Amino acid sequence: MPSLMPRAAEPFRFFTRSCLTLMTGRKAKDLNELVDYLKTASEPVIYQHTHRFLRQHQYLVPEPSNDFAYWTTHMLQDERLGERLAAIDTVRFHSLNDLRRALVSTIEQHLGKDGILRQAPEGKEFHFMSAVQFSVPIQYQAHDLVEFRDCLSKVGIASLYLHIFEAMLRPPLGTNDFSHWLDTSLHETELAGRMAGLDLYSHTLEELRATMIGFIEGRLQELSHAEA
Repeated sequence: MPSLMPRAAEPFRFFTRSCLTLMTGRKAKDLNELVDYLKTASEPVIYQHTHRFLRQHQYLVPEPSNDFAYWTTHMLQDERLGERLAAIDTVRFHSLNDLRRALVSTIEQHLGKDGILRQAPEGKEFHFMSAVQFSVPIQYQAHDLVEFRDCLSKVGIASLYLHIFEAMLRPPLGTNDFSHWLDTSLHETELAGRMAGLDLYSHTLEELRATMIGFIEGRLQELSHAEA
């Protein structure tokens, strides 16, 4: 192990996310009903239809990034609005309320321009659901880059999503957990920046894992050469 490798005083502890889905009993057959409930829906409802959708369907790149875009496109046959909703970048919002406002604004603007109020076929209404989330620690933790690389290669998809995507909703806002730890605990600012700069929508979670591991291995080679 290179002697120049920094070692963190506090390890990175990996967590995973478990989530239960609950029916709210609310549904919408058209955009008016959809946007009316969106305005008052709880944050777990917004999470369910945006972040949870994105995690479940991350392998469908570049399919719609939220339930609202999917339903609008396929059930209302409104491709124009579906594209606008799909273009809302879920992971760039630092709060679920900000994300909600973007969704509401997009739908209301569309309603103001399009005089046709389409209705979903019977049985294809939008059913609002809520997410009950649990974060639980797993056995992996890392003090340095070698340990971090090894752990990163072993953790499950749910853990990756929690530390990469959902981290955007927690302080410090706007960065993933990996980049934050690398920067503040190992002082690997350049490596942290490369990870933070990844285009999350252009990769599946497995591709993000492989890319990040590649970044780490490149940095380990630099440390080995510096020691030599």
